[in-house]
Amino acid sequence: MVFQYAKGGNFNHWVNGNYEYFNWRDKLTALLNIINGLKEIHQKNIVHRDFHTGNILLLNLTDVSSNWITISDMGLCGEVGNIDETKIYGVMPYVAPEVLRRMSYTQESDIYSFGMIMYFVATGIQPFYNRAHDHLLALAICKGVRPEINEPEAPKCYIDLMKKCWDLYPNNRPKIFEIHELIV
Repeated sequence: MVFQYAKGGNFNHWVNGNYEYFNWRDKLTALLNIINGLKEIHQKNIVHRDFHTGNILLLNLTDVSSNWITISDMGLCGEVGNIDETKIYGVMPYVAPEVLRRMSYTQESDIYSFGMIMYFVATGIQPFYNRAHDHLLALAICKGVRPEINEPEAPKCYIDLMKKCWDLYPNNRPKIFEIHELIV
């Protein structure tokens, strides 16, 4: 399989270097492109399992507002219902609480990760940047602790959607199509 070279690097590095110029129109467009990629994965009945800002690549150096975003690191993807439950993959703040409790990765787990991506887009800061990524953080996530965000950082409707995505209970999280409709 051959992939296109991502000249813009990963989303995490791009946002860190360009956050002061990253307006809300571009933020929503970038999120729409990301959700379109995740929607494509979910339509194929697949779970990503390692969905975070480092695995979102920019094919173009400067433009995150066009269709230049792609999701990478598909090596850990698996079919829904056919996933090894004994291993946990991913960057701790992006791993859903049920996965930390050794339950299966699901599409709802990817939605949780998307909620953390929304947090990063709104604030320019990685979730739980100020905490060690250890068992204490894992326990806190399993108890429902989430990064703090206030309305001046993002519109209320955005914060509400983000909080639904990272709900403690997977069945309460919105489906990929619902998120797409709300962002469009």
